Amino acid sequence: MMVYDVLLYLNKWFHNCNKYIIKYGGMFMWFIELRSDTATEPTQAMRDAMYKAEVGDDVYGDDPTVAELEEYAAKIMGKEAALFVPSGTFGNQLALFTHCRRGTEVILGEDSHIVVHEVGAPAVIAGVQLRTLKTKGGEMDPHEVRETIRCTEDIHYPETSLICMENAYSNGRVLSLENMSKVFGEAKKYNLPVHLDGARIFNAAAYLEVDVKDITKYCDSVMFCLSKGLCAPVGSILAGSKYFIQRARKGRKLMGGGMRQAGFLAAAGIVALKHMSGRLREDYENAVFLGKELSKIPGIKVNLGDIHINMVFFDMSETGYDSNKLVEEFYKKGIKINPEENGKMRFVTNYWVSKEDIPYVVKTLREIIL
Repeated sequence: MMVYDVLLYLNKWFHNCNKYIIKYGGMFMWFIELRSDTATEPTQAMRDAMYKAEVGDDVYGDDPTVAELEEYAAKIMGKEAALFVPSGTFGNQLALFTHCRRGTEVILGEDSHIVVHEVGAPAVIAGVQLRTLKTKGGEMDPHEVRETIRCTEDIHYPETSLICMENAYSNGRVLSLENMSKVFGEAKKYNLPVHLDGARIFNAAAYLEVDVKDITKYCDSVMFCLSKGLCAPVGSILAGSKYFIQRARKGRKLMGGGMRQAGFLAAAGIVALKHMSGRLREDYENAVFLGKELSKIPGIKVNLGDIHINMVFFDMSETGYDSNKLVEEFYKKGIKINPEENGKMRFVTNYWVSKEDIPYVVKTLREIIL
């Protein structure tokens, strides 16, 4: 393990020295990537595993590396089976498509990823209606969930077919296990399945300092990403019961997600699960450090209590500086960021952003806006 950690460190060092160097305006510049952890690149260990991966036609069930990934992922999640899918959105929509009958209703948070950032796919693919609830930091009120469930023979109402939770939440907060337990309990009173959008479930587990199975015991199916903070280049996992995954496998084919020699990608996913999931506490600690330093800049408002994972949201409206202009100026300084969304900026730490990068980011922001 120590040897692997050394190789990981050396790979990161070479990446920062060489991989992010590009030519800009006649000068060479290395980039600090803060737009999203989706922009992470695979480690050298992943690249080596991909090169050596044993493959087969996964649609036929012949790819041994995909099979290994799925078996290992199911074990980690505490579920009977798992399925390798192209993306997180694909996995969430496949879950809805598999759980729900057309014309039924799904209860979930109004600001959840499925509602806000998945292009209205539930209406297109699963043919379901979304019944959204207000959340407090991503948590739905269990009492309100119970009051919203519709299991009635009244011909005027759609029936509730699924309840969805998200942990970690898109706003960077982590749901408490107590809240998840209560929502799950309300669902089970009506024999309803619960799906968990766990795109960053390992980040949530790192914050809560628990095993991921302590989170997934409050859901019937879970999707999580192998990319993002885990650094795999492509892919997500959908896990659940054997019967659920059997049906989801057919649904994946219907949705165009059947992949042939996908072992090359699955190999990176195996490395991600075995060697990257345990280091996400570092990204959280770097995010806290970044948030504290940003809050020292006049006009920058950071709610440090909202930093639960690797995301720092902040309000810079008091500075009067245009966020699109800030994107341009940061780029010139070798930092990639996104403009504000809904009045908030978001910086995302990840494996390729070191603690030593953070003072430079803060110094750059201070110099630009003041």
